[in-house]
Amino acid sequence: MLASSTMFHELLRTWFQWVELWGYTGVFILMAMESSVIPVPSELVMPPAAFWAAQGRMSMAGVILAGTAGSYFGSVLNYWVSRWVGQPVILKYGKYIFLPAKKLALAEEWVLRFGAPGVFAARLLPVVRHLISIPAGILKMPFGRFTWATILGAGLWCGILSWFGQEVIGSHPELLQSPEAMVGAIKDKMHVILAGIVLLGALYIGVQIFKKKAASPNPLLKSH
Repeated sequence: MLASSTMFHELLRTWFQWVELWGYTGVFILMAMESSVIPVPSELVMPPAAFWAAQGRMSMAGVILAGTAGSYFGSVLNYWVSRWVGQPVILKYGKYIFLPAKKLALAEEWVLRFGAPGVFAARLLPVVRHLISIPAGILKMPFGRFTWATILGAGLWCGILSWFGQEVIGSHPELLQSPEAMVGAIKDKMHVILAGIVLLGALYIGVQIFKKKAASPNPLLKSH
């Protein structure tokens, strides 16, 4: 356990250095990894890049664009690989990419029920953000719908993280010396945003259920 924890901390520091040394390229590569099956925390990528943008080393628009492009690239890889190999292969090997059968079934149900808006919403949620493209590929969601949902969701998430990077790291630049502390601080501050996202998601689901009930014929109104 100690060895794996030490290894993860070293990975955090390595990824953090990629952002610092490689700039936009580092942001693109790491966000592509984050949106595929490699658990790179996006909180480690976008906030420090946004902080350095505020210091004049990069532009804020460039950071958000690089992050969004990387997220889209990683998601597209997931989508097409999943679409090509199909559900049986994902069911067999999904546990190795943190997607066991039960979680895959729930993700597929989500995509079936809410379609592209569901993909957009999932891009804003932890854990499922990088996995939602897999059921979208398995279910062969039209690529155009998948594209706009992914780009909009990824762009919004990158924008939120960048804003938080300016706010949190700008007030506490010492966090740049500790990637682990920085991730923890960002996650602590993200609770309000995540609560708002969950609330909006719940409202969206409620509206969809109401629409379905309104569209279904009322048996009491049927003529006899």
